[in-house]
Amino acid sequence: MSTFERLSAYRPYGLAALRIITALLFIEHGTMKLFAFPAEQMAGSLPPLMLFAALLELVGGLLILIGLLTRPVAFLLAGEMAVAYFMAHAPKSFFPALNQGDAAILFCFVFLYLFFSGAGAFSVDNRKAA
Repeated sequence: MSTFERLSAYRPYGLAALRIITALLFIEHGTMKLFAFPAEQMAGSLPPLMLFAALLELVGGLLILIGLLTRPVAFLLAGEMAVAYFMAHAPKSFFPALNQGDAAILFCFVFLYLFFSGAGAFSVDNRKAA
């Protein structure tokens, strides 16, 4: 058995690490909009679409973090990030590095991956029945 084949046994744990770190980073975007923590992202009251996005980021991020309803939530969040990219970033420039949309693209595709792969280890979705 090759080294890479042996590493396959750890796939659920690698997926869990990706899910948890992605969720923590995503939650941060919601808390910045809603609570100005760790820094203020938008001054003043949020327009309705931004408030909706902030709630998706906070609540959806928390659900992804614990691995609850991972597939449907990941699908919803991937859609949110696609909309965010095309509404807020793409009009500024064709190139993601210039329009500052690279994070939205990465979040979109990580969430799509979670939609297809599931939550991995350490998730409510995959808990063993007692």
